[in-house]
Amino acid sequence: MLRRLISEHAEDTRELQEPEASRIALTWSGEPGRQEELTHGMLLDRAERAAAALTRLGVRAGDRVAVHLPLVPESVIATLACGRLDAIRTTLPVSLTVPELVARTRESSARVLITADAAFWDGAVRPVKPLLDHALARSATSGSAPDRTVLVVNRCSRPVSWKPGRDLWWHEALGVPASTG
Repeated sequence: MLRRLISEHAEDTRELQEPEASRIALTWSGEPGRQEELTHGMLLDRAERAAAALTRLGVRAGDRVAVHLPLVPESVIATLACGRLDAIRTTLPVSLTVPELVARTRESSARVLITADAAFWDGAVRPVKPLLDHALARSATSGSAPDRTVLVVNRCSRPVSWKPGRDLWWHEALGVPASTG
């Protein structure tokens, strides 16, 4: 259904008509008590915004975008955005260790990485971006790291280290409100 909606309305996703645009396309249940629902219209709009943000960051057809996110709506949005651009989504599971992240980021050659500030799992807040930061720092010391941009999804409203010129907030790049809870 979503692929049909995208192809039928590729020119302008804002033209989606009721009832398709208002039907729920994605329901996400996360940490205790938190649920988000995105309609087809909302999902397509955010995918379009994410594709535009990735384009502004230099992503073109065939480029890789590394996604280091827990199972959150932004992961789906990143996938749809990559599809719009004919870019390649590379998954960096949040369970990877720093040495594994070093190897995977090196192998991916992605200039844009999407991560989260932190994530809830097993009843606790776990760091996500700090692990990626350590991996990128290790890659930089080996001299083989390209210039990269890191888009950071604000999921847990936790302080995170920030590298000006490299790190950008996802919601600011997309022009949407932060989805914190």
